Amino acid sequence: MIDHSADRAVFRQLADLLRGQIESGELGPGEALPSELRLAQDYSISRTTVRQAIGQLRTEGLVTVDRPRGTFVRIPEPVQLLQLTRGDKVSARMPTDVERRRHKLAEGVPVLVITAPDGSEKVHPADRVQLTRP
Repeated sequence: MIDHSADRAVFRQLADLLRGQIESGELGPGEALPSELRLAQDYSISRTTVRQAIGQLRTEGLVTVDRPRGTFVRIPEPVQLLQLTRGDKVSARMPTDVERRRHKLAEGVPVLVITAPDGSEKVHPADRVQLTRP
């Protein structure tokens, strides 16, 4: 339910509702979200507000937007096990535009940077790797 008198912005309330539907499985991977027009009508809000909410979910990596088809719940990528070696250091950050294109990353998905003891670095999409120890 959207509370227009609440302190929380309306677009954040809508994002919360949609996020809850995604996390509960009510909206499954690959499934289309209702159209912007439908959401605007259902919640008595503007399409601009709907776009802000969808933008928030896109930034979080929960949805993808395929114009003109619509907005879809993001399908999780297969996960690869990556074994760290002794002395490796791992940090997380948001990718550069080049890294985002190279790895075909959805908006909002961070990368893991593994720095070897010799200083060399390897960048991995955080949603596609699971780190393990030797």
